[in-house]
Amino acid sequence: MHTDFKSASAESLESEPPVATRSRNLQKGQQTKAAILEAALTMASHFGVEGLSIGALAEVIQMSKSGVFAHFGSREELQISVIREYHQRFEQEVFYPALNAPKGLPRLRALFENWTKRTSIEIDSGCIYISGAVEFDDRPGPVRDALVNIVQVWHQALRRAIRLAVTEGHLSSEVDEAQLLFEIHGLILALHYEARFMQAPDATQRVQRGFENILRPYLI
Repeated sequence: MHTDFKSASAESLESEPPVATRSRNLQKGQQTKAAILEAALTMASHFGVEGLSIGALAEVIQMSKSGVFAHFGSREELQISVIREYHQRFEQEVFYPALNAPKGLPRLRALFENWTKRTSIEIDSGCIYISGAVEFDDRPGPVRDALVNIVQVWHQALRRAIRLAVTEGHLSSEVDEAQLLFEIHGLILALHYEARFMQAPDATQRVQRGFENILRPYLI
């Protein structure tokens, strides 16, 4: 009878692990997924989102393909996860710190300055916003949709900052939000091209002057 009780208890424990055990397993799984995502983000920064594959990633992190697949389910989902992770890190480095600046022109300047700094740091690797646009500009599908979505989210944040600068009386009400955003984004694209491809040493200084030149007609 005692033996039967022990056997039943053991089976119960195996079929339903204690809360602490399940919690540890969940935490370990999350840590593993985070490590895979970190490696995938590094790969994408150097070789593009299209360069990501379950097999290549498994080889880099010395893990089985099935192990990587279990966390993401498909190459497409892996790519989308990397895009979202990149966007979250972009927000943490560029958007949220700028919120400490006063509303209006100071915040718009902070957003641009943070964006410039991040772009300059990424010169040795690459910006997924930019490389992804080249890779997926004519390839419809969920990966392209994810890229377009995060760029639109960022553009909306910049437009709100421009609008606040008008509301706070720092910029003229005649400013064309869409045009100003277009020109600001153009400066970042030029910075990436000049610094990464042309290796121009003064690219950062020029883009800063360009930003002030763009604002000057609308300053109050």
